[in-house]
Amino acid sequence: MRVLNLYAGVGGNRKHWRDCEVTAVEWDPKIAAVYTGLFPDDQMVIGDAHQYLLDHSGEFDFLWSSPPCQSLSRMVKFGRNRSPRYPEMALYQEVIYLQHFCNKVPWVVENVVPYFDVLIPATKVGRHLFWSNFDLSHVEDVPSPKGFINPTIGTVEALQDWLGLHYPKPWPCYDGNHCPTQPLRNCVHPDLGLAVFDAARDKGVAA
Repeated sequence: MRVLNLYAGVGGNRKHWRDCEVTAVEWDPKIAAVYTGLFPDDQMVIGDAHQYLLDHSGEFDFLWSSPPCQSLSRMVKFGRNRSPRYPEMALYQEVIYLQHFCNKVPWVVENVVPYFDVLIPATKVGRHLFWSNFDLSHVEDVPSPKGFINPTIGTVEALQDWLGLHYPKPWPCYDGNHCPTQPLRNCVHPDLGLAVFDAARDKGVAA
């Protein structure tokens, strides 16, 4: 099974996937290096995941996309020291593209519950929204640990334990974000990632 894992981050969703060949796309080289250290058998592409989907979607048996959520999150309005900004619409571009051009294979787009009304109906699982062409109504949430929303530097080890993703210091941060917990908080928990993966593999595309 050939899997495309877009906006791969450090690979929380991917941790429990088995019997598949994974191509991961991540734009930040520091984060990509952590992913490669955790999943050395995956092919890593450092680049634009949004464009990669458009160029290569026909080459895979399952498509997973987790576009950046920072401009969509409710923290944009309610977090401290946040400046107003436009919401990034690449998420909806990908959902529309997948709905109309990629229905021969299972696909899923994951993101957070936004601060505005959802523009395209999705399946809500805990703090996540999933858009997909297969049934996810049976998938159950993995609750976030205490301190998830307002983490401290000491939370890094706790998040690594929660996810089962352990990588050494220096802990990388995304460019423009100086918090080393962000790559971990961006993760889909491995158990939830496995449940979605199994639904795609076992159930296939909904009729």
